[in-house]
This record gives sequence, C-alpha cells and structure tokens, in this order.
Amino acid sequence: MTLKSKLCVWVCLLACCAGGSALAEPLRLYTDEYRPMNYMDQGVLTGMAVDVVELLIQRTGEPATVQMAPWTRGYQRVQHEAHSALFSTVRTPRREALFQWVGPITQGYTSFYALRGAGLRLRTLEDVERFSTLAVPKQWYSHEFLSEQGLDNLYGVPTAQHMVKMFKHGRVELLVADNLALDDMLAQEGMSRDDVELQFTFMRSDTYIAFSNSTDPAVVQRWQQALDALKRDGSLERIHQRWFARSHEVPPPPDQPSP
Repeated sequence: MTLKSKLCVWVCLLACCAGGSALAEPLRLYTDEYRPMNYMDQGVLTGMAVDVVELLIQRTGEPATVQMAPWTRGYQRVQHEAHSALFSTVRTPRREALFQWVGPITQGYTSFYALRGAGLRLRTLEDVERFSTLAVPKQWYSHEFLSEQGLDNLYGVPTAQHMVKMFKHGRVELLVADNLALDDMLAQEGMSRDDVELQFTFMRSDTYIAFSNSTDPAVVQRWQQALDALKRDGSLERIHQRWFARSHEVPPPPDQPSP
C-alpha cells in the first residue's frame, strides 16, 4: 500500500439533487485499497466501485463523505456507527447479519491459480490441503471461508501484494484471487494472467455496499432502488465495461469444475 493510501483521505461528495438536505448528517462511507474496485491514484480516490458510489450519491441526493481506511478499521466502524457503510464488501453467510446490503455491484468468482507450466491439476479443497502453506490475506473473505472449511495449512499475510510476491518467487504454489481483481494483483508484481493457470473455483465473491444495521432502512432502500435503476438504464454495465476489459473471462461456478 502506498504512503498516500495510508493517509486518512476525505473526499467530500455533496449531492445537489432535489430531496438532499444540506443540513442532513452526511453518510459516512469507508473504503480500502483493493484494485480495481477502490484505490488511490496520485492522491485521487478512484476505481470501479468508486464510480458506482459517486453515481449513486448523485442519484439519491444523499450528502456523503468517503474515507480511505484500512479494511479492518472500516469493517469495525461500520458495525458500530449509525449512518455509515463500507464498500466494496463481499457478501458471505458469516457476514449476512452484520450489515444491511445494497448490491451486487459486481458478480465474481474466487479461485485457485498456479504458475503456468507447474504441472498442477487441483480440483478440490482436499487437493489443496496437501500443500504445506497456503498464503491468503488474513482479513479477506476467502481466508474466512477457507478457515471455516477446516484447512489447517492457511498462512495469514498482511496484503494481497505479500501473497503475490510469495507466489511469484515460489514460496507458495497457489494463488487465491477473484477473477475481476486478478489482473491488477498480478500486475503489481510484474506478472500477467498469461503467467497463471486456473485450477478450480471454490466460491462466489459478489461485492456489495454494506450499510450498518443502525442506518435508517429507508436510506438503504433508496440506495438499492438507485442501483437497480443503474442496472435498468445500462449505467452499471457501462462502468463495468470501462474497468473490466477481460470481464468475459469468468470462471465457472464452484459446483462446475474447470475443464
């Protein structure tokens, strides 16, 4: 993570649409560094999910502030602060009751990848268990899921970049990645999708905006309705096309092994 992304950067996004009150308490939105969804680029908050959130603020007329914060901090704050939300957040059964959900913003799949030419052919979590170490960022939904499946070879690392670096240099043989984030993750270590081979997909990883349970449900409903309108008028699809040039390369669902 760059020094700029570690700073507490506030981006004020005040909507001027009818129905937004200048005196209303701004909705506090937290996000973290996760390319290409949300990240800092030369001091400017950008990303696919950021584009969606900015458009939703305009459509709802909701005064809002967006703060870049470490994932753990934002995750904890939204569980305790009224009128707050966290994006982009993978919706899982374990997290279901912790938040009110608006989405999905993206629909993705999380898979295991190996270096091309490594000669691996894995199809189940039982196959994965025979490896000595499986590095996964310790705050990720995938670490949470794999831990619940009983994998005892998990090694929690601080960031995705740590995981990819270990993978590149042969310290681990498998990479865990969402198909929509794979290109950016690899690029940070000078690699590309052509350097890896899909082994198998083990879970869905659709992303949402997670609102605190103490946020007014009427606010959450307005945001969901606004997102549904973006889907109907094609705005969401146009944002997808700008950010995901290879979005057609979607792995099969978890219950359908790769060929």
